[in-house]
Amino acid sequence: MTTTTTVPSLGTAQGANPLKALLSYGQSPWMDYIRRDLLTSGSLKKYIDNDGLRGMTSNPSIFEKAITGSDLYSDILTSADAKKLDAKGLFEKIAIRDVQDACDIFKTVYTESKRRDGYVSLEVSPYLANDTKGTIDEARRLWKSVDRPNVMIKVPATPEGIPAIRQLLEDGLNINITLLFAQSAYEQVAEAFLAALEARFAKAQDISQIASVASFFVSRIDSLIDGKIDEKLKTATDPAQKALFESIHGKIAIANAKLTYKKYQELFGGARWSALAAKGAQTQRLLWASTSTKNPKYRDVLYVEELIGADTVDTIPPATFDAFRDHGKLRNSLTEDVNAARTTMDNLANAGLSMKEVTDKLLTDGVKLFADAFKQLLDATGKSAGVGA
Repeated sequence: MTTTTTVPSLGTAQGANPLKALLSYGQSPWMDYIRRDLLTSGSLKKYIDNDGLRGMTSNPSIFEKAITGSDLYSDILTSADAKKLDAKGLFEKIAIRDVQDACDIFKTVYTESKRRDGYVSLEVSPYLANDTKGTIDEARRLWKSVDRPNVMIKVPATPEGIPAIRQLLEDGLNINITLLFAQSAYEQVAEAFLAALEARFAKAQDISQIASVASFFVSRIDSLIDGKIDEKLKTATDPAQKALFESIHGKIAIANAKLTYKKYQELFGGARWSALAAKGAQTQRLLWASTSTKNPKYRDVLYVEELIGADTVDTIPPATFDAFRDHGKLRNSLTEDVNAARTTMDNLANAGLSMKEVTDKLLTDGVKLFADAFKQLLDATGKSAGVGA
């Protein structure tokens, strides 16, 4: 079977590498990609050595492309055991092996970074996005099945997901909170993290081993808002109104992220956090997700270049990973023009657009997109093995 998946090219150890240089700004580049041959060929180790790669994330869409776009999983799909499993069980067998092997390859990064990096993320079923207990049960099961200290379980920041996140962190699991779009949702997630560590500490349990990232989605925000602005521009006649619309085109996602980072600095810069840090806790870093550029009019590395800052992670898809290695430019961009970011968000409201409506829609759509991708994944896995869902 021929591959249909874009595989990132290998970095070179020669010359300046912008990906590797991100580390000097306090940002960890992770890869939003996983596939069997990346793990078995030695390529992942080369990314770690040459590009400073510090972690990896996966989701149903990534696994679906890996499974249907190659014959790399035929040993599992055609095994005698395959007939004994349903499609979900078969997918988990594939995913858990890949995640375990990736965790093992990243173990050196995990150790050398004192557990700050070296994580590989595996997502709970998107079908459980609105089921608190179901999420908790599945996250615990996946955590035990992978059985690696540097696995992160991905849980979406839905209203039902946040109490699950709070409980799982108190249980001692590493959690990657996904589908964050709104600053208010981020604050709830950060509160869940702080409360979970405080609860563990009150029970004399270790808090130094727990890692968490809050995955804040970026480019999807501009894609939705830019579409709304374009519609308004079609009928706008007042020059001042047109100028207002054009001033926020392609600007909201980065402004939103900068203000969220400012909130991160406040939440993890006060006395409450200092008490936990004194006991060995590490901050729940913001992770920038959805960092590929969707609009061809924008620079292809826009969302990487404009979101560089200390104590953050950027999980980068393959094409953007290669592009940033080739021509990415580095600066401490996250802390630039924060007041201008506030003005941009004010201008969004002045333009008659509600950020809450946008982020609510993006969360709902994001859950559906992941659920649809998961269904495609299970259908394709079952078909390949000749079993039912």
